[in-house]
Amino acid sequence: MGEWFETVAEAQRRAEKRLPRSVSMAVRAGSERGLTLADNVAAFGELGFAPHMAGLSAKREQATVVMGQQISMPVFISPTGVQAIHPDGELAVARAAAARGTAMSLSSFASKPIEEVVAANPQTFLQVYWSGSQEKMVQRLARAKAAGAVGLIVTLDWSFVHARDWGSPFIPERIDAKAVLRYAPEVVRRPRWLAQWAKTKRLPDLTVPNMAAPGEPAPTFFGAYGEWMMTPPPSWDELRWLREEWGGPFMLKGVMRVDDARRAVDIGATAISVSNHGGNNLDGTPASIRALPAIAGAVGRDVEVVIDGGIRRGSDVVKAVALGARAAMIGRAYLWGLAANGQAGVENVLDILRNGIDSALLGLGRSSVSELTPSDVLVPAGFVRTLGAPPE
Repeated sequence: MGEWFETVAEAQRRAEKRLPRSVSMAVRAGSERGLTLADNVAAFGELGFAPHMAGLSAKREQATVVMGQQISMPVFISPTGVQAIHPDGELAVARAAAARGTAMSLSSFASKPIEEVVAANPQTFLQVYWSGSQEKMVQRLARAKAAGAVGLIVTLDWSFVHARDWGSPFIPERIDAKAVLRYAPEVVRRPRWLAQWAKTKRLPDLTVPNMAAPGEPAPTFFGAYGEWMMTPPPSWDELRWLREEWGGPFMLKGVMRVDDARRAVDIGATAISVSNHGGNNLDGTPASIRALPAIAGAVGRDVEVVIDGGIRRGSDVVKAVALGARAAMIGRAYLWGLAANGQAGVENVLDILRNGIDSALLGLGRSSVSELTPSDVLVPAGFVRTLGAPPE
């Protein structure tokens, strides 16, 4: 069996065979009963297509613009924290995205510093949480600007739900002797994963360098997470202040309601991401794709709307774009690619999505993603969830 894989599902299978169980469970994540986690994926399967059979376009264009960045396809990288599932982590993902002509979003909880990631992909957005004092936030923004980040993503869809009915993995504060002993039974069963780390002659790093104060060492993931937990959530006025302080392209991530989308427009957001944090947040929240049409219909002319959650194939992207998204962000899909085959695995995932988009455009008789409309998608009765506004 070669390293190439033909679907994201196969990337997931290979990743789960390669990763220690605890690491694989951390990638799967989810919360409580996993209702939202499952619905994010299943909801796309409820949507159908209305294809043509003749007069189809010989050429299909996928390029679009998100937060001022021209990207080759309506897909870009969603921020995910501490990508220590592979020694190259976020650098491999950034390089893969650059190789395929799309943008990278770097989590403030990433394992690689923003300066290195921007060098690997100049189309890098920094993602932040509302964490710590405003002085600390200003310092993080200044560092991102100096590094060359081209946009800011503020993630708001998190309510600190940690329980999972299937159990949560053991994640240590740091990889020390105690953690090595605890992980040993899992790791010895995954010799290829162990070998790739052994070649580096170092252990996985669970610190988050982009949360470090100037001149201070990088805090651990849980140290930074604790600061975030203790910080009161922001008001809309504070989000406006953050947008003004940044002074460039600005996305609010985690919008699931029409009223929140309108407030995002009011504070001057460049873009919003319709997202439920990949099903890792408040369980029972609808799938992102169910909330998308109402939000796009309400504010799509006033702000860029993207979607995050449940994307597993190019046809999912086409469905989302047809229902009002400018582009789709991917998370687990590229993490499975990274785990399965490093940078080449992430490129493989992006190629799968690009090819799927092209096939769907061909079948729908569209020459460009910009031509997609809701009429291209069969939406069953009761599919759409209109949150924060009276249903039409």
